[in-house]
Amino acid sequence: MNSLPNQPTTGTMVLLLFYCGDLDPDITEANLYDKFSQAGPVASIRVCRDVVTKRSLGYAYINFQQAIDAERALDTMNYELIKGRPMRLMWSQRDPSLRKSGVGNVFIKNLDKSIDNKSLYDTFSVFGKHPLLQKLLQTKRNTSKGYGFVHFETQEAADQAIQKVNGMLLNDKKVYVGRFMTRKERMETLGHPATRFTNIYVKNFGDAQLSDEEFQQLFEPYGKIVSCVIMKDAAHERKC
Repeated sequence: MNSLPNQPTTGTMVLLLFYCGDLDPDITEANLYDKFSQAGPVASIRVCRDVVTKRSLGYAYINFQQAIDAERALDTMNYELIKGRPMRLMWSQRDPSLRKSGVGNVFIKNLDKSIDNKSLYDTFSVFGKHPLLQKLLQTKRNTSKGYGFVHFETQEAADQAIQKVNGMLLNDKKVYVGRFMTRKERMETLGHPATRFTNIYVKNFGDAQLSDEEFQQLFEPYGKIVSCVIMKDAAHERKC
């Protein structure tokens, strides 16, 4: 079985904690205990709730007494149905510095709408068993936005996933897989969007009566022109 990732500790006891997500809002601690106690003795279960309404936020944390039982649950129960919904299980990574470092984090886009979290897991778990985080972004109506993230325990696993899956056809759509970049990194790499615009807008030249070719010739000394057009209304009169 896969070795445990870095886990938070209390004194000398390692908390064998994992995240259980995509839960029906009516799921209770008792429901989860009945489910996970099949894998072994459960130390604690906490369904996370809104502090005001006390309504479930759709995820929980499960803590087993023995490592072998926690691993058994992850190996055999991930994406099992509970109240009609497949539950998503992952080791709990509570260290924010690791999550924010970008190490082992990949970004996937151009996914077919039929790709769900389980499909994403099945595709990427071959590169690193039990990814620390794997999430398909969804709309409020629970439909896929066509992109998601997978966070591996090691950068090596992430690099292998990028190398093997980038450009692959998933449900007949060619997907992009690359290293996740923070907004700051994207700005540094690509530049601010305002510095990348190559279009210009020109107005108030109607009295010159220039043809499209003459208008384009005014700008050719400054660089190669990809397209140039003088806008016209429905009556084919210039709008400038």
